[in-house]
Amino acid sequence: MDPSKAIDVEKQACEVQGERVVDDEKGSPSSSSLTSPPPTYSPSVHTPNQPIDPDTYSEDDFMPPDGGWRAWSQVLAAHLVNAMSWGYAASFGVYQLYYVDTLGLPAAQVSWIGSCQVFLTFAACVISGRLSDAGYARETVMAGSFFAVLGSYLTSFCSKYWQIFLAQGVCTGLGLGIIFAPAISVASSYFKRNRSIALSIAAMGTSVGGLAFPSTVQYLIPRIGFQWAARSAALVALVICVGASALLRPYIPARKTGSWIEWAAFKELPYSLFAAGSFLNFYGIYFGQFYINSFARNIIGFSSLESVNLLLLSNAVGLPVRPMVGYLANNHFGPINVFVMATAFVGITLFAWIGITTRTSMYIFSAFVGIAISSNQGTFVPALASLTKDPKKMGIRFGMVETLCSFAALAGPPTAGAIIDRSGANNSILIDGRVIVNVFHGSPQAFPFVLAIIILE
Repeated sequence: MDPSKAIDVEKQACEVQGERVVDDEKGSPSSSSLTSPPPTYSPSVHTPNQPIDPDTYSEDDFMPPDGGWRAWSQVLAAHLVNAMSWGYAASFGVYQLYYVDTLGLPAAQVSWIGSCQVFLTFAACVISGRLSDAGYARETVMAGSFFAVLGSYLTSFCSKYWQIFLAQGVCTGLGLGIIFAPAISVASSYFKRNRSIALSIAAMGTSVGGLAFPSTVQYLIPRIGFQWAARSAALVALVICVGASALLRPYIPARKTGSWIEWAAFKELPYSLFAAGSFLNFYGIYFGQFYINSFARNIIGFSSLESVNLLLLSNAVGLPVRPMVGYLANNHFGPINVFVMATAFVGITLFAWIGITTRTSMYIFSAFVGIAISSNQGTFVPALASLTKDPKKMGIRFGMVETLCSFAALAGPPTAGAIIDRSGANNSILIDGRVIVNVFHGSPQAFPFVLAIIILE
């Protein structure tokens, strides 16, 4: 080949190569740029090997299983926790009867033990709820179980008021409050569409515990004495707490950062009104559970065993009621609507106590008390959960309302006890005092009813 022609060919090749380089720099679709990089996807809460930022994922990314063994096992864990937290609290009427009749303590003074227990059960939720959000739900339940069982066991050694107050009121109450919020928060996080029915089934534990603890204590006292009866109740508590701790498995990623109180929640009108209504609701609701035994014995003439049967009847009727109201809330009316009706029903029932004068009416009234309170408590948690759209904050928002309600639960029963104590020993005076108490404690139930209607609007 002619050397001059070879040089021309080499120049042309260099010019073509240079044009390709320029085209690539300008982003032209050359052959090297036609191959696109592989697509990337944002991490999802369902991708097990991807890191999750709990502070950035949204509610749309949250798709709970809404069923399956693991989800329903968390409902069982919450069921056991309810049996301990509120079933034990519902049995305080049996203890109060023993403290007043056997130890000779004033009713108002004894009521402070039960009120302190319920107060701490509510108040500790703001701490345990935040710990649950931070990823320590199971550890928190274990710690609370220790205090709850320890307080129940130490009660068997108590013979003086201050000892009972510290063991049953403070130690047990603190433990019950520590275990409650995490279990409910975890169980709620596994459900979205079926949340109301799941939480109502969990709330059935209150009725189960309300049957187990009173029957254990009352039926064993005549046979083995109060000390061993209380220790037997502590053994039941131990079995329940161990089972709940073994089953509990958190689902939501831990939220390590954030304050202990979400003040912004109170800027939401529905949440604020619900919190105010819940305060008034719990101010009067425990009056019936605490004093139904004493009233049956002192006014109607029931024996100790018969009066405990009233408490068992009241708790037993709540077993089918709680899932029923959960089904209605989940599939037909919504949790807020059902809670409104249940709250109104509680107020009507407490007012009806004024007319109870016979043994037959006492049994009927006890059944209605169980239905009313079970309906109310069975829809309280689902209603509150429906106002919490962010699953990462379920624990803290739930704990805030519970802590607010703790002050109502602390003041309600002792107020009723003081009115009863001031009425004197004469039956007619006691009945007059009961009228005052029922009007005083039935009236607050009307206010959450009105506030709930405002929420619906």
